[in-house]
Amino acid sequence: MYKSILVPIDLSEESSWRKSLPSAIAMARTFGTDLHVVTVVPDFGRSIVGGYFPEGFEAQALEKTSEMLKEFLGQTVPGDIACKGHVAHGTIYEEINKVADKLGCDLIVLASHRPELKDYLLGPNAARVVRHARQTVMVVRE
Repeated sequence: MYKSILVPIDLSEESSWRKSLPSAIAMARTFGTDLHVVTVVPDFGRSIVGGYFPEGFEAQALEKTSEMLKEFLGQTVPGDIACKGHVAHGTIYEEINKVADKLGCDLIVLASHRPELKDYLLGPNAARVVRHARQTVMVVRE
């Protein structure tokens, strides 16, 4: 049914993968699909903010995140699952959708918390992924 599954995670927030990653692993096993896990390092937003960080900070952050993701996947994804980690950099929901498109994923499995009032007004990243994705999106709630 699905050929390639993408799971966006935040390495510093267990709730971003605690239920969604096991769900995606079960689906990958069931359908015999590839599993891709992406984490996004947010950009500085405005260039003035970047001036407060040392030169090369973003490159170091991306390298460290890549190491952390590799270690995380080694500890959490069973060896019988074909899994590849990806680190993106930029606006979270945009990068998730770009990676899904680039990799040809046909399913995105992501975690979402129960919305608060502020989320109805601003829209969390999960809602933006759902709205803008070309793929089927499965939202796994805590």
